[in-house]
Amino acid sequence: MLSPIRLVSEAAELAARRHNGMARKGRGEEPYINHLAEVANLLADATDGADAELVAAGWLHDTIEDTGTTREELAQKFSDRVASLVVECTDDMNLSQTERRQKQIEDAPHKSPGAKLIKIADKVSNIRARIVPNPSDVQRNDLGAYAIWAEHVVAGCRGANARLDSIFDETVKAAKRLF
Repeated sequence: MLSPIRLVSEAAELAARRHNGMARKGRGEEPYINHLAEVANLLADATDGADAELVAAGWLHDTIEDTGTTREELAQKFSDRVASLVVECTDDMNLSQTERRQKQIEDAPHKSPGAKLIKIADKVSNIRARIVPNPSDVQRNDLGAYAIWAEHVVAGCRGANARLDSIFDETVKAAKRLF
């Protein structure tokens, strides 16, 4: 079993290697790893660093969906809980975006407490990435649609961490000033 620091560090390294060369939508197409770092940091902050497996899963939450990493690989390298959290946060990429988004809304209330926290942190990060100076009409519309949908997903995740709920609310409030 890895120490908490090693667990988080190795998760960050794997996430960086697997997402190497990927860019993020919004924020000038910054490296995708910045999104994963932000999600992990939000989780570390919300839990005062008390849950290394949750933070590791935050780093890894998109690896199955985006890189072909397997649940078995994550369970072997990290832990069954880390792997389970990542699987809970993985979208079925065989579905259309509309279907995936509806499924996230429907599934949110049934997620484990840890997966709910990852979902909220992910939505915070994704909204923040869409908040840009002097947004175009297309950017403003995308921000509005995303923030409204994210509110529906997060409605099913609330109550697991008051600090993260508050950060989400502040982020949506900042977004709404732009649309």
